Amino acid sequence: MDFALSAEQQQIRDMVSEFVDEEVVPVASDIDHDDEFPRELIGEMADLGLMGMPFPEEYGGAGLDYHSYAIGLEEIARGSGGLGTIVAAHISLAGNMIYEFGSDRQKEAYLTPLAEGRDIGAFALSEAGAGSDVPSMETTARKEGDEYVIDGGKLWISNGSVADTVTLFAKTDPEAGNKGISSFIVRPESDEGFIVEGTEEKLGDKGCPTAELRFDELRIPEGRLLGEEGDGFVQALKTLNGGRITIAARGVGIARAALEEAADYAGEREQFGQPIGEFQSIKHKLADMDTKIQAAKMLMHRAADRKIRGEDFIKHSAQAKLYASEVSREVANEGIQIHGGYGYTKDFPAERFYRDAKLNEIYEGTSEVLRNTIGDQILDS
Repeated sequence: MDFALSAEQQQIRDMVSEFVDEEVVPVASDIDHDDEFPRELIGEMADLGLMGMPFPEEYGGAGLDYHSYAIGLEEIARGSGGLGTIVAAHISLAGNMIYEFGSDRQKEAYLTPLAEGRDIGAFALSEAGAGSDVPSMETTARKEGDEYVIDGGKLWISNGSVADTVTLFAKTDPEAGNKGISSFIVRPESDEGFIVEGTEEKLGDKGCPTAELRFDELRIPEGRLLGEEGDGFVQALKTLNGGRITIAARGVGIARAALEEAADYAGEREQFGQPIGEFQSIKHKLADMDTKIQAAKMLMHRAADRKIRGEDFIKHSAQAKLYASEVSREVANEGIQIHGGYGYTKDFPAERFYRDAKLNEIYEGTSEVLRNTIGDQILDS
């Protein structure tokens, strides 16, 4: 087993890391404070090919393997958790839905501008009464001639208020349970009946707008159905399964940022005549933080490896996301503790890392749901 990065992967990491250090880290606190979509940064990332990292070049992507994509997203999240979510929702969810399940025509028309970063993507699955319980969704789509008419609403949609392309899930057969769910490509600016009700004021993940959407007789052409009617539930599960690898990457990136900040502070802050990093209790905290991060990275890359090889990776992506999510929160918490009272203020970024990390345990599969998934995989093997 080779743990070394290839020359290309090393180049990707160095390029994204340099961009993050120069362009993202200096404005991360402003993104957190202002909570505005960082459109200028997104444009710069598009110029670097970061908005379509895993997609083929024929569709405007960078053609990177999933290891490189995870490495890139890890670095982006190290700079800003909100920016990490923007990219993950755009690529792993919205873009990947079209790449995996769209026709050639749909990929050319809708995936290409997403991969090139000219458009922003969102993935509209969750509802107020249908988060983990997807089949409970109430949004419907009925066929009228050569159109579908969609009514209902979605909640907690990352990028939802700024998206140019939304992959939307609705029930085309409300009596068929999860077999009655279908997915569609929606273009908010041109599709009448797409309404942004508002955005959430969140604990963290600032800069990434989390929107409530409503659909009032939203009409879209039948040519924007993804796959066949009834395919939506399986499509959603497959998409979320891959997306969990990138949420693991987000967790690793935030945890790394928390560790680096804590280590720098421990080397500078003096108490009792010496840097606090000289105290064994602080050294042990830093050692545990780094060890957990390294373990989380290994789980992330193991899941990515299985995905690349075309092997089943349901359990592996769930384990990577579960562990990295909890590690990011634990490491960020210890980062605050090392900073002491300063860690509880906005004078240092330690508290931001904690707020950004907590979301990892909730979206794209809560830790509780992931433990069920892992348990089921163990019992079924």
